[in-house]
Parts: sequence; C-alpha cells; structure tokens
Amino acid sequence: MSRISDRFAACAAEGRPALVTFVMAGDPDYDTSLAIAKALPDAGADLIEFGMPFSDPMADGPAIQAAGLRALRSGQTLARMLEMVRAFRQTDEATPVVLMGYYNPIYIYGVGRFLTDAKAAGIDGLIVVDLPPEEDAELCLPALAAGLNFIRLATPTTDEARLPAVLANTSGFVYYVSITGITGAATPDAARVGAAVDRIKRHTTLPVAVGFGVRTAAQAAAIGAQADGVVVGSALVSVVADSLDGEGRATARTVTAVTDLVSELAGGVRAARRAAAE
Repeated sequence: MSRISDRFAACAAEGRPALVTFVMAGDPDYDTSLAIAKALPDAGADLIEFGMPFSDPMADGPAIQAAGLRALRSGQTLARMLEMVRAFRQTDEATPVVLMGYYNPIYIYGVGRFLTDAKAAGIDGLIVVDLPPEEDAELCLPALAAGLNFIRLATPTTDEARLPAVLANTSGFVYYVSITGITGAATPDAARVGAAVDRIKRHTTLPVAVGFGVRTAAQAAAIGAQADGVVVGSALVSVVADSLDGEGRATARTVTAVTDLVSELAGGVRAARRAAAE
C-alpha cells in the first residue's frame, strides 16, 4: 500500500472520487508555491501533483507553459522542487504527492540519484509524459523498485491493442486524458469519459482519474460521477496568473485565489457520487 492507494481507497469509502490538484512547482516563486501547496489539503485537495518546470513542455497548453516559464524565471530547479516537497512534508505526512513532467530534467539530475532523493523527500509517484512503455527500463522499472508509483497516461487514442502495454507497469492510478491535444484546450464530454473509464477498468483494478479540461465544480461533478478521481491543472495555474501584479509577482490574493477554486471543485467531487446515485 502507498499514500496514493490509501487515499483513493479512503475516498471510495466515502462514496466519492478523489480531487487531484496540479500546481506548477515554483510558480510564481518558491515561497508562494510552497504556501499554495500547504493550503491545498485544507481547501479539499486529496492528492497534489507538482509540475516539474521544463523549457519545452510539448503536451501542455498555454496556461501551464506560462506557469513553467514563470517558475524557471524565479529560479526553480528540480533540486529546489525536492526541497519544496521536503518542506511540505514537515507539516503534512498524509497527502500523496506526485511529480508530473518530462524526462529531461530527471535524466540530467541522474536517475539513480533522483529516485533516492525523491523517495527521501516524501514523493509518492511520478508521471513522466514523454516516456512510453517501450522505455520502461529508463525510469519506470527503477522507480517501482525504489518504492515509487509510476502513473501512466491513457488517451482517447489508446486502443485495445495498445492498452495492455500502457497498463503493464502502471501503479497508483491510471491517468485518463479526456481529450486529444494539449492541456486545457477543450472541455471533456462526460458520456465519452464514462465509456472510456469503463473500458480501462475492464483491464485493471487500479483507480482511474480523469484530467485535461476540467475547470468548474459542475464539470468536476459530471466527470467525477464517471471516474475514481478528477484532475484539475490548467484552471488552477490560470488563477495564479490572474492574481499576479503587473510585474508577474505574487499578491495577497494569489494563495486564496487558488484555494477558493479548489474549495469549489472539492464541492463538485463530493457531490458527484450522490448525484450519480439519485
């Protein structure tokens, strides 16, 4: 068992999906980013994904691209992100933390060193979007051996022939990308999501969380009625951007702008199963 599996099991016992919140580590600066992360669980987040800022985020839309650039400009590095997780763990031992991003920063850091430091920092899982199953020996299998969950993405174009390979070494949960294209580019269709989740569940007992395009409590409720978890990212980094001053610096509204939206989304996921049962 891990923090991730424990948290999904706890949410299922409450009869609701989990709310998975994505924030870019270091956006708009280290201290504000850490303050946001520390405030997320009380606002209703069940799991936290920290984005690893990277200069060439090929799967991300404009909002997350901009967040990554703000973080890089503020001096965020992979080492500082590990430091941030360690600081988060000083006051929160329960909330699962997942790092999401691209392989290049991990490769430069050194895979063995990274996995040792990530585990010691209190990280529970990894989502590395540009490493396909054919490259599992690079990071996936060493991560599993180190005691970290390796979470794989399934998409609308992942067909029956491809799905077993995608799921083979996946652990923690399956992240279903509800749309084709980049993050935040469109709104997911709940009916299609439900069919896709059912199809994935015929191949695995892992929880299935759905992301890409969820922005409102109503959307979270609709998607949550079909899935074990709802992932929200672009909407959160967008409210960070909207809260900044003219120089791109955090303001007194930055943390509360994020937590206010998370509270609304949490209300949506907590209504999801009740709505489905009525």
